Amino acid sequence: MTTQAQKADAFRALHERPGAFIIPNPWDAGTAKLLASLGFEALATTSLGLSNMLGRVDGTNTVSRAEVLANCRAIAEATDLPVSADLENLYADEPRAAAEMIRLAAEAGVVGGSIEDATGDASKPIYDFALAVERVQAAVEVARSLPFRFTLTARAENLLHGRLDLDDTIKRLQAFEKAGADVLYAPGVRDLAAIRAVTSAVSRPVNVVMSAADPSLTLAQLAEAGVKRVSVGGALSRLALAAFLRGAREMRDKGGFTWVRDTVPSRDLQPIFQK
Repeated sequence: MTTQAQKADAFRALHERPGAFIIPNPWDAGTAKLLASLGFEALATTSLGLSNMLGRVDGTNTVSRAEVLANCRAIAEATDLPVSADLENLYADEPRAAAEMIRLAAEAGVVGGSIEDATGDASKPIYDFALAVERVQAAVEVARSLPFRFTLTARAENLLHGRLDLDDTIKRLQAFEKAGADVLYAPGVRDLAAIRAVTSAVSRPVNVVMSAADPSLTLAQLAEAGVKRVSVGGALSRLALAAFLRGAREMRDKGGFTWVRDTVPSRDLQPIFQK
């Protein structure tokens, strides 16, 4: 059995080696095992995938902190791969209260996690700059106090919340880097020009999420643009739901069942799920 410290070291090594790597996003133990069986080297939880699984709208107001931590534990325990957690805004505004979520996530078995500068409040979606930086500083302090190398990702959420200001987004990422974040992440950057603007402005590894970027981009192109880590957010969950809905609509509209031909044979799943 791989220890948490060993997982943490393996995760850090992925960020330090040349090139880029894909960190796909399972939403439960089963999808974590499937991704591990395909040879991926690390996994990341997804708030949208968890919300979809629970039949709720994505957000800190609909999924509880306890549910997020339970999902972290289920995915972390499903395989020997390192897992990074989507922890949204850490379920608190005040920096030290927010940073406690890092400790709780580590106790749930993950070896990395993210902090957002999104508030969860539609009337004021992004934390003021000074508070956002202070929150990252507090999260870094907790991460550094852990008995293993927790990889902290700091996210600048402007582009997902109608604030299409790349300069301010980069300013925030630079401040988060100075505050000690290990990985930087601006969900919503879509094209290579914007991605290069981000990667050239910081010196820490950069994560790009393909659910918000141009899907025609390849891992090789992203690596050439300076990206280190590529995630997909809730896109695999939405892909699975799209297939589910196609089958359900065929039954409803045509009384047909041809979708059964596209299902995964149980004999292929059994050896994966028995591990």
